[in-house]
Amino acid sequence: MRIVISEFISLDGVVQAPGGPEEDTDGGFAHGGWTHPFFDPEVVGGAFDDALSKAEALLFGRRTWQTMAGAWPERAGDPFADKMNAIAKYVVSDTLGDDELTWENTTRISGDEAVARIRELRETEGGDLVVMGSPTLVRTLLQEGLVDELRLMVMPVLLGGGKTIFPDSGKLNTLELVSTVISSAGVHVCTYRPATQG
Repeated sequence: MRIVISEFISLDGVVQAPGGPEEDTDGGFAHGGWTHPFFDPEVVGGAFDDALSKAEALLFGRRTWQTMAGAWPERAGDPFADKMNAIAKYVVSDTLGDDELTWENTTRISGDEAVARIRELRETEGGDLVVMGSPTLVRTLLQEGLVDELRLMVMPVLLGGGKTIFPDSGKLNTLELVSTVISSAGVHVCTYRPATQG
């Protein structure tokens, strides 16, 4: 499976709490829901539909999984929601108990086994393993060279600080731009893949 990262991201690289004010207030973050003025069903919604249509499974960090698990089951009946609910899901967590995995088709991966287990998943045949949100997990995947595609929905807003997906290890990672689409609200949906070396 290819590992595909799909993120709402501000011009200054922040991915924290795109969906709502109470989603993630760590560090005093006060701009939750910042994506709403820029969302449109055709370009931004279309990017999510496209990612989900090619997904074999979804991969989350704990906080993002809990947010999604609290929202999507109650939206049953919508084709996108039905796919989100039915698809296989993996959550990386050392704190969630098996009795808490209430979102249909969820499997827990412990943190100390995460990189090895995700490598195994990546080596299996099938569609994409799509990661949404989950900045800590995405930083690890980028650091470990486990990302096959990075789909960024770059919103025309500066948030002045917050969680990012980018490692700060000083390691150079060159990407190539595969495609870009621009919405009427100025959102750039940019798809990148690791550049071929040599």
